[in-house]
Amino acid sequence: MFGNSYLNRKLHSLLGVIPVGFFLVEHLITNYSASKGGHSAFLEEVEWLHNLPLVLALEIVAIWIPLLYHAIYGLYVAYTARNNVSNYGYFRNQMFFMQRVTGVITFLFVAWHFFETRFQITLGNVEQEAIGVQMHHIATNPVSFVFYCIGIVAAVFHFSNGMWSFLVSWGITVGPRAQKVSSYIWIGVFVIMTVMFLMSLTAFLNPDFQTVPQPAKG
Repeated sequence: MFGNSYLNRKLHSLLGVIPVGFFLVEHLITNYSASKGGHSAFLEEVEWLHNLPLVLALEIVAIWIPLLYHAIYGLYVAYTARNNVSNYGYFRNQMFFMQRVTGVITFLFVAWHFFETRFQITLGNVEQEAIGVQMHHIATNPVSFVFYCIGIVAAVFHFSNGMWSFLVSWGITVGPRAQKVSSYIWIGVFVIMTVMFLMSLTAFLNPDFQTVPQPAKG
């Protein structure tokens, strides 16, 4: 299935940034609006996205197919990789191991999040305008809340550490100094994005998300 290892790894690496990484950042911006402007602001962001032309085709071609390839090949790499952390416990080896572990956790988390949100809208079980209410139900469930926190941390780590690896493998950060600086940058990105995502999740606990906002009367 993955005959040409070099090409598949390069494609896997590239898709992790474009478009999967962009999708993660966009998802962060959309959800963070819930913590800044409440339910109405969140719905405005959601409606803007869903009003894009050919939105379903864009989702399938630009998000779900690349994400599926990145996930399947990533699981293949995680299964076939030789992790020797117990013998060589230096920092980058630990990061290599954690990249594989968080990849599996992220795959499970994204699949479940998709099932609970976008897929339920597609089935007609949840109205698009009620996605904030659905997220409120998820966030107020203690088990789901803990699972989402774990999934968020795993996904952001996988992205941040993956970006460090991407810059190395594509010859952008070549020397030790550049790679060290890159490490500090992506650690900072990991912290900032994690905090923003967790703020977004806790925003859905607000009773404001219990019902769909009524349109303002003219």
